[in-house]
Amino acid sequence: MISLKPQKGHLLIAEPSTIGDLSFNRSVVLLADHTHEGSVGFILNKPLGYTIHDLIPEIQSNFKIYNGGPVEQDNLYFIHNVPDLIPNSIEINNGIYWGGDFESAKDLINRGLIKKSNIRFFLGYSGWNAHQLEEELEESSWIVTANSYSNKIIGKSSTSFWKEKIMELGGEYLIWSNAPENPALN
Repeated sequence: MISLKPQKGHLLIAEPSTIGDLSFNRSVVLLADHTHEGSVGFILNKPLGYTIHDLIPEIQSNFKIYNGGPVEQDNLYFIHNVPDLIPNSIEINNGIYWGGDFESAKDLINRGLIKKSNIRFFLGYSGWNAHQLEEELEESSWIVTANSYSNKIIGKSSTSFWKEKIMELGGEYLIWSNAPENPALN
């Protein structure tokens, strides 16, 4: 499978061979940044058992919290598609933004001006040192694809996302789309 070169806004699809990797097995990662110094991304399809209200009681919302990755899992991060409402946001690509003024985001959520299709929260992030992601690509740990969903990816269903992306790849990947997550359970 020929994949794209990684860049901000692209998706990393975990190869089926990452079975046993608790963090990245069946993950779809949005690359928020990619430079010669390293890469940062957020796992899009691993919801946790928390809502934003559970972590920040003053936010009156039940937006899910996602596992963004194994790095700094005690920190909350967010991506969104409303930069006109959340000042100081950093554009990732295709109308997707990272962070910004959290106090503004809290207020706008409480006032009902930001919906779950506009924002996604993560505990932790996925990070790679300089050249680490390229090494993992050479080891066939990831497939890089364009984000065809643009800024609508924020509202994309999470639990079946990896399977959908694997099926889109077709060919030899189709067999993996119905394989159990743990082959020992087969």
